[in-house]
Amino acid sequence: MSDSVVTRAAALVDEYLLLWVLLSVGVGLVVPSAAALTPLSTPILAVMIGAVSLTLAPEQFRQLRGRALLVILVVQTGMPLLAFAIARLLGLGPALTAGFVVLGAVTPELVTPTMTELSGGDTALSTVVLVAVGLGSLVFVPGVATLFLGDSVTVAPILIVEQLLLAVVIPMSLAVAVRYRWPDRIGRYNDIYPSVSGLMVILIIGIVAAANAAVVRDSVSVLLLIAAAALALNCSGYVAGWLVSWNFSRGERIAATLSIGMRDFAVAAALLVSADFPTAATLPAVVFGIIEMTTSAGLAKWFSRPR
Repeated sequence: MSDSVVTRAAALVDEYLLLWVLLSVGVGLVVPSAAALTPLSTPILAVMIGAVSLTLAPEQFRQLRGRALLVILVVQTGMPLLAFAIARLLGLGPALTAGFVVLGAVTPELVTPTMTELSGGDTALSTVVLVAVGLGSLVFVPGVATLFLGDSVTVAPILIVEQLLLAVVIPMSLAVAVRYRWPDRIGRYNDIYPSVSGLMVILIIGIVAAANAAVVRDSVSVLLLIAAAALALNCSGYVAGWLVSWNFSRGERIAATLSIGMRDFAVAAALLVSADFPTAATLPAVVFGIIEMTTSAGLAKWFSRPR
């Protein structure tokens, strides 16, 4: 297959990712037997993380303002609390609350650096935030799950740590190391890696949707509540990022807004599946993903408009 064909295929994935995600959700709901692919969640997630991490060039980690990074990371730690509060306020059950808590605790969306670049923001800052939160999630996610969920949902911290190691920390670390060792050779395909990651997102969301097909068909009112909670979490994150960065440069404010408001729904969904959470716990990730992809595209256009 020629490079031009691969490039065109990658462009189709990137440009219409929201459409592919919607189609994947639809196929999953119509073909619930696709839930049989659930055991593949961990390797799919590892490929997704590894592929996008290959774009992280060493120069992106230099010349950052430590204060801006610290502020964003501190606010990041409050997202699970916000997710928990929203879920409780709307009266969601334990499984759905668990889904929102994990969603708040995971990394920013893997395409956040791309959206930051399109918005005219500080791409290096959003990239470093993504890596720092990814590595920190090894301790943060199981700790948050245990703290907020208690006995309401069975939480196995060791299993969560194991899945984070296999699907997030190890692939990310290996990819960054390979990029550092062979920067030119790996950098040649920078335009392809996000598309590979996008394909994995499409796969994982379809599998999760298939697993939740019966719940979606039987509980439309609950689905509306989940959508309201997802929109509240997404927009609250954007607002928090914008407000706490009031004295940053414009580029840093954009990076802060997107890094805090965008949560990696595919990572959350795959982690919830592989860590044996109740099936319904993955629903918030599916709904949040659709909402987030729509709002982030709108924000990118707003930020990049002529000033």
